[in-house]
Amino acid sequence: MRFELLASGSKGNCCIVQDENTTIVIDCGSTKRYLKACFEERELSLDEIDAVLITHEHTDHISQVKLFAGIPMYSPVPLSVETLPVKPGKPFHIEHITVYPLALSHDAPHTVGYILETWKEKLVYITDTGYVKDAYLEKMKDADYIVLESNHDIGMLMKTMRPSYVKARIKSDSGHLCNEASAQILEEIIGPKTKRIVLAHISQEANTRELALQTTMEMLESYQGNLNPKLSISAAGQFEPVKGGWEDEENSLGTCYCVMRMERMAHH
Repeated sequence: MRFELLASGSKGNCCIVQDENTTIVIDCGSTKRYLKACFEERELSLDEIDAVLITHEHTDHISQVKLFAGIPMYSPVPLSVETLPVKPGKPFHIEHITVYPLALSHDAPHTVGYILETWKEKLVYITDTGYVKDAYLEKMKDADYIVLESNHDIGMLMKTMRPSYVKARIKSDSGHLCNEASAQILEEIIGPKTKRIVLAHISQEANTRELALQTTMEMLESYQGNLNPKLSISAAGQFEPVKGGWEDEENSLGTCYCVMRMERMAHH
């Protein structure tokens, strides 16, 4: 399995997941020009996409749904194009990939995250939530790939010029995960199989990629479990594509975003 975040943040979100002959797109926010250019650059035709998964109805996740009209589109809420219903806790299959929708807590109706799993690998994709239910942690545990929101630093958020009610919404249980909350979730779900973590949906005003990474790395320094010695962690930029799961992982990490690689061996 391999994935690539094409966009991640309040200006747009889109991720491609591929395994064998199956291609899935998660969310389709951003501009039509940007997404079309991304697909053309990767020589990926829209006809090759097997399905689109929608997490929720906010514009930064669905602005280009019409571009993907005619492709099976799974959504927890009705949209302006034909969709197939998604219900949390009700898995379904796209070719050989099992998709597990997870109910999240966000200020959009029926927001979900997804776990994509094959007989060999598992990918967790969660953004736009104020918290993650404890009941989901076991299902998320020891995924090969984790894309997890690390939206804001609380101190930076409070210093922004945003209205108080907006700050309160972001910090609330129906808002977004702060760096510390994201790190706490990672501490619960990473395992020996986990080889790639991408911190996603990072605020351009109330966070930095370096700070999100620092918070996660501090958590890992005191982590008591076994880590994959080749575990790599990066923080996604808004429009700076990030890859994971590619055969030549060293050459797929990119140079335009922050990367830290863990070199801890099994005795840890």
